[in-house]
Amino acid sequence: MPNISASPSATDFTADELETGRRLFAGNAQFVHAAASEASLPALKGLEIAFAGRSNVGKSSLINALTGRKALARTSHTPGRTQELIFFALAANLTLVDMPGYGYAAAPRAKVKAWTGLIHAYLRARPNLARVYVLIDARHGLKAADAPVLGELDRAAVSYQLVLTKADQVTAAALPARIAATEAEIVRRPAAFPNVIATSARTGAGIPQLRAAIARVLAERG
Repeated sequence: MPNISASPSATDFTADELETGRRLFAGNAQFVHAAASEASLPALKGLEIAFAGRSNVGKSSLINALTGRKALARTSHTPGRTQELIFFALAANLTLVDMPGYGYAAAPRAKVKAWTGLIHAYLRARPNLARVYVLIDARHGLKAADAPVLGELDRAAVSYQLVLTKADQVTAAALPARIAATEAEIVRRPAAFPNVIATSARTGAGIPQLRAAIARVLAERG
């Protein structure tokens, strides 16, 4: 298994920050809302952290790993299973948002277009959106399908950070190069956080660092 915890992008957290992140996700987490259109978005409340990424990149699995719950978010091997914005409430006035996957999906083209529009509408309409974590499959890196969402985030001035998923499926020798290459590709993007966190929902690697990163964002937003 790659030594994810030793990567430069995952060590910029103190022991206190890691513990704060653990406590943030140690409480209750529950489904509260599903939005299939901009009109059905819930009222603004507290802060929101959203997870975006290509279809089947592992958003639901990552949310389950963060919260320590195996079935909080539905997972599927079929791309495009999540077709709504799914909201999960945590303690500390925090909501996690599982966004529909973009790119390829096993659904009619009109449906894919509709939920792609929903993603863009959501990004423009949530002043309480503290950060978007854009998930990238560590085996493949950034793809052309990621560019429109990154561009939308830049134009909307929504802070975002890239998270590599399925990092356990990349060799220990190859992972640092994948992280460095991904960071190099976003260095000129105005809304992108410069560091990439590598994670594995299967092994739990990188999950404490991602929890700490989210806790840090909440602290910065007050």
